[in-house]
Amino acid sequence: MQYSSQYLEALVRSLSRLPGIGGKTAQRIAFHLLRVPTEEALALARAIEQVRTKVGSCRECGNIAETQPCYLCADAKRDRTLLCVVEQPSDVVLIERTGQFRGLYHVLRGALAPAEGIGPEQLGLERLRERVQAAAFREVVVATNPTGPGEATAHAIAELLAGAGVRITRIARGVPVGADLELADSVTLTRALEGRKEL
Repeated sequence: MQYSSQYLEALVRSLSRLPGIGGKTAQRIAFHLLRVPTEEALALARAIEQVRTKVGSCRECGNIAETQPCYLCADAKRDRTLLCVVEQPSDVVLIERTGQFRGLYHVLRGALAPAEGIGPEQLGLERLRERVQAAAFREVVVATNPTGPGEATAHAIAELLAGAGVRITRIARGVPVGADLELADSVTLTRALEGRKEL
């Protein structure tokens, strides 16, 4: 569709690149931003700029962070003998929402996908092994997605940590196979965490 403004067209194009946003939704958002008070629209722009310039990765766990280490790694009240391995920072948010896990996290930022060039090196699995060996973890909970790549990653972690003197568990199958953790509700995630088993 042709717009009377090149700037509006560029905004619609940018918005339509966001996940779950098609062309029509992008257009509605763009016109909404033109209608709201200028300060409201600019507040959104500032929020996007700040999240891109001030939020990075925790050097200890790989989660999103504004400080080093992140607030979870710095929390002295967390159980430092328990480590949960997840694929993405969004998985940390979901698990934290259940209130059932009080340990530390290790965020891989992906899952094994050899066809896409994502192997153990790209996920930093060696760094995970070194972290487990250097700390006093008694259990590593593998909470990768129950998808093909997630399962392959879970098995690779189990092999990598075999003989490390740590209990390796996998979250229970309360999460539907083929679904992302992002799509699971808090009750399902709670049951999955409570029912984790040896891997």
